[in-house]
Amino acid sequence: MHNSLKFLVMATAIVSATPAHAAPAPVTGKWITTEGDSVITISQCGKTVCGRISKILVTTPDANLRDVNNPNPKLRSRSIVGLPILTQFTPDGKKWRGKIYDPRNGKQYRSILTLLKNGKLKVEGCIAFFCQSQYWTRAK
Repeated sequence: MHNSLKFLVMATAIVSATPAHAAPAPVTGKWITTEGDSVITISQCGKTVCGRISKILVTTPDANLRDVNNPNPKLRSRSIVGLPILTQFTPDGKKWRGKIYDPRNGKQYRSILTLLKNGKLKVEGCIAFFCQSQYWTRAK
């Protein structure tokens, strides 16, 4: 075997043996929010992962189940149930990065999702370098 051919075969073997970055643990499924007031369904949305409010578990008599705080007046009449709150999540190491919408204040934040060893989903909403975390529990 020629030296250049040997080198090519060895290089190919080394590259093939090097593990690719593992995708983060799947976050898809149904999750109960920290407050226990709603269920979020996370699923594949094309090439990204997204999440919608799929069920309201706790309501109060004065609860408005519309997206009344949305900065876009045309979207304020849409129902909270079915509302997309997690968008454009893509894998990044052991985390998922995307955007989260908070219908309580009508604002969108940079977000990070991390599936923890205890089975909970750490959901972070971030402004600049400051992040606030919630811990969601998988729905049964």
